[in-house]
Amino acid sequence: MKRVKCEIPTGRRFKLSHFLLGLGGLYLIFIAFKFPYFLEIAAVLSGEDSYDGWNGKVVGDVNDGDLSKPLVNSVYKDMFHRKLEDELIQDAPMRPTEEPLEEGRDGVQPIKPLKHLYGRITGEVMRRMNKTSELSVLERMADEAWTLGLKAWEEVDEFDGKEIGQSSLFAGKPESCPSWLSVNGEDLASGDRLMFLPCGLKAGSSITVVGTPRYAHQEYVPQLAKTRGGNGLVMVSQFMVELQGLQSVDGEAPPKILHLNPRLKGDWSRKPVIEHNTCYRMHWGTAQRCDGLPSKDDEDMLVDGYRRCEKWIRNDVVDSKESKTTSWFGRFIGRAQKPEVTWPFPFAEGRLFILTLRAGVDGYHIIVGGRHVTSFAYRTGFSLEDATGLAIKGDVDIHSVYATSLPTSHPSFSPQRVLEMSPKWKASPFPKRSIRLFIGILSATNHFAERMAVRQTWMQSSAIKSLDVVVRFFVALNPRKEVNAVLKKEAAYFGDIVILPFMDRYELVVLKTIAICEFGVQNVTAAYIMKCDDDTFVRVDSVLKQIDRISPKRSLYMGNLNLLHRPLRNGKWAVTYEEWPEEVYPPYANGPGYIISSDIAKFIVSQHADQKLRLFKMEDVSMGMWVEQVNQSTTVQYSHSWKFCQYGCMVDYYTAHYQSPRQMICLWDKLSRGQARCCNFR
Repeated sequence: MKRVKCEIPTGRRFKLSHFLLGLGGLYLIFIAFKFPYFLEIAAVLSGEDSYDGWNGKVVGDVNDGDLSKPLVNSVYKDMFHRKLEDELIQDAPMRPTEEPLEEGRDGVQPIKPLKHLYGRITGEVMRRMNKTSELSVLERMADEAWTLGLKAWEEVDEFDGKEIGQSSLFAGKPESCPSWLSVNGEDLASGDRLMFLPCGLKAGSSITVVGTPRYAHQEYVPQLAKTRGGNGLVMVSQFMVELQGLQSVDGEAPPKILHLNPRLKGDWSRKPVIEHNTCYRMHWGTAQRCDGLPSKDDEDMLVDGYRRCEKWIRNDVVDSKESKTTSWFGRFIGRAQKPEVTWPFPFAEGRLFILTLRAGVDGYHIIVGGRHVTSFAYRTGFSLEDATGLAIKGDVDIHSVYATSLPTSHPSFSPQRVLEMSPKWKASPFPKRSIRLFIGILSATNHFAERMAVRQTWMQSSAIKSLDVVVRFFVALNPRKEVNAVLKKEAAYFGDIVILPFMDRYELVVLKTIAICEFGVQNVTAAYIMKCDDDTFVRVDSVLKQIDRISPKRSLYMGNLNLLHRPLRNGKWAVTYEEWPEEVYPPYANGPGYIISSDIAKFIVSQHADQKLRLFKMEDVSMGMWVEQVNQSTTVQYSHSWKFCQYGCMVDYYTAHYQSPRQMICLWDKLSRGQARCCNFR
């Protein structure tokens, strides 16, 4: 009997300790087998092509507390998102059957770049050219732009000066807009799924979308196939709701003031997520990702008192339930019970949803089925009145859209309000001597405020006032003749604009760069030439100091350099093998601000005049390609610095990019007080 009594506690120990220990061991074994799969998913999401099992390297910075940082990496860099966003635009052609490598006795060697007939793009040549001759896509685009530009310029000459003064564009007359709008699904689909909001939005405006997500379909993802033995098929069901601004340059996507992207099947994680983001001049911001876990309730993380991400049911997360003993004890001492209701993911395939997007004081609020789901804080550079378009695309059928509490008037963009016609902002005549630096600024036709901000800030630098440095804006034409007429008036008054007589397109920015080089060696005699954008703030004195560190006898290419960058072969910004047959780009400096010596500029101008200059739609890559050609015969000094900022600003910058007119004035005020510090607002 004693033996039987002794066996009873032994059995209990086995159930409580040995069983738990065995369960823990099984869990560790499960994790060990699943760990390579987790690495595989991380490699795919981070865009890592070279991952190969346990030998691969995955680099990611995960911070659950910071909603501005996506898990592992921004999903906007993946092929998955680009394919959805660009469902009507075909990808680049598949790789040719013959690789751009050749195998000989000495092993695999790169083939020499293909020879194309580039450089036949000047106004006079285009007018003489036979339209049936063989032209590249870029050349045909330029031909059309020159033809339309010449016609537009003739219209400007015929445009009456009185018409300019009476134009609402110049006078800034308030526009009358409806306080509400509605559109059904058929009308929305016939209009490219774009709803026009003439006066934008205001605080309190709301847009209600009624729709049904489509059932998931299979898509092939090449990146995923590399890590799964050729199995690159995933189930996809997602759509996008976007508030868009006005398109300033033909060929350049309009700014996305709000990008809302529910992904019912997740981004290969097989867990539903909702992504928010913004996009300015085709550069995405940092994504805010909501994946079912609630965001922090810290005051600085709330938007108008709402969480940025609410909680919803997730299969992989088990809520911690209090034990019966704890629950009984809580009731015994009189502690109040707080019942918690957890909702499922707000969107389901084939099920109707009612989504309301409301503009608050501090940000946007997304409400689905009467329940708050997410909030997204306003970002710098994007104002409510700029949200003049609502685009809905992806795997969704829209039944109706209602927009209410809209502004009835718009502080319509008026050059009269931003152009300060004062003689102190006029450009000085060219000096009759050589200059140290010529700065060419790329600008769009209707960027009146940006140009005025540059005139009032860094164009007042001492080196520019003393004519050691000369600055000019380079602007192409706009489809609207009244805008071109105001541009012509602006150029005549300030004397700092070079008008290029072709229709502005994003793909033809490279022609502006060539014009800057030509102007810098022919109209003025500059030792160095700098190219920047109209939203770039330049510390002229600091740039000159960097140039002085290099021997004047050496060819110079200075900026924020990129090495071994590969062209994208898929998506909206794909580069075809016909456009760029090589596997990598040459070393090139980012477009917002770089410097070349005059000998490189003279080479570019000479090659272009001889119709031998190879052209590419990305102007910064084109410059890198031309410098590489010069480097084959003359040693070029490549000078790299992160302080030529590509994204935003940093302390002690040389150039700051994506700066609004308000930021320009703020930066100049700080610089005048001896502080090279940033202004992180718009």
